[in-house]
Amino acid sequence: MVKATPWSFLWLSVLIFLGFGSVASSTTDRNYILVHSTTSTVGTGLFDAVLPFFTEQTGIEVRVISAGTGQALASARKGDVDVVVVHARQYEEAFVAEGFGLERHDLMYNDFIVVGPRQDPAKVRQSKDIVDVFNRIASHQSFFVSRGDNSGTHIKELSLWEDAAVVHSTRDRESWYLESGAGMGTTLNIATNKYAYTLTDRGSWIRFGDKGDLEVLYEDDEDLLNQYGIILVNPNLHPHTNFSSSKRFLDWLLGSEGQSLIDSYRLEGQQLFFSNAN
Repeated sequence: MVKATPWSFLWLSVLIFLGFGSVASSTTDRNYILVHSTTSTVGTGLFDAVLPFFTEQTGIEVRVISAGTGQALASARKGDVDVVVVHARQYEEAFVAEGFGLERHDLMYNDFIVVGPRQDPAKVRQSKDIVDVFNRIASHQSFFVSRGDNSGTHIKELSLWEDAAVVHSTRDRESWYLESGAGMGTTLNIATNKYAYTLTDRGSWIRFGDKGDLEVLYEDDEDLLNQYGIILVNPNLHPHTNFSSSKRFLDWLLGSEGQSLIDSYRLEGQQLFFSNAN
């Protein structure tokens, strides 16, 4: 057996230190950032249209991971990403208050709408407000498809059921309440096939192709505002994140060019998102 000497321990310590240092440096100095964003910003094609302009100007690549708000914030809590773009303000503010993120910024907005079968068996078109919409669906026991994935849209839907005093445990026992456990596109497909109602953001609805028998049955309600926020992951808690590049990205997206590009993105002649950073 070879005996370990004090010098061998010293050299081992130096090698370990240098090894960890190189890993930290290569991670922090990487020339790309990781953004965890909602399915609606990705599925609508917004980021595909906007991000190339940032990369062309800065040389910084933006890699976007698409998931619901709950999953995005959970990933950010672990330091797996540099930036989150999400849409559930209460959850965003808690994320910052708990020290996982830096300041939350308004980025843009659109609105939620209720879509359903043209025949409208629950008479949603006659509703006086959004609470009445959800009460009519529950009372008639018409099919309703929930995302069921802790996304911003799902979180909003649950709050609307609560406002309508339709408790979650009751809905779980009812055959009319369905959960897709998936993104907005899949949820809308199920609603199309089941002649069901669902809650969707307007951007995803515009992007959705085969609408079948579905149409917009309730809209233009101030309680259905869909605000998006952007937050940098706290580099003091997760020093391996690419803070400098992420800060450049945030400043650019909140600046005049980023905001203008958000406003200019359209599908079928319709504007999907409205900037409101200022």
